[in-house]
Amino acid sequence: MAVEVVYRSSRDLERLFMDKAEADRHDKMLELAELLAEVLQKAVPSLTEQQVEEAGIYMAKNRDVFAKAFKSQPDALSELLSAPVEVAQPVAEVEAAEPVTPAKPAKAPKAAK
Repeated sequence: MAVEVVYRSSRDLERLFMDKAEADRHDKMLELAELLAEVLQKAVPSLTEQQVEEAGIYMAKNRDVFAKAFKSQPDALSELLSAPVEVAQPVAEVEAAEPVTPAKPAKAPKAAK
């Protein structure tokens, strides 16, 4: 019987990862998305909870582009404008849409002697 180590995101319990660093990155992205959503909700109270969550996740996933734009490189946002439209999904739908694939193939069991 083969044993496989998987990691679970502490903020997205349904999503499993084959790599601890990837799980940590996902947790940090979700933490940033949550904080961004809170700020957006406070700044624009007319937005629905779903809109705020989707915007927060989108901004967190593209944090590098937004960081460049905020550091006096507004042209960096053109990268997002030219990219195909990615509809942000709530966290519950993200893990269903993105199945986990193992990073390494499982080892074959050893033959009995």
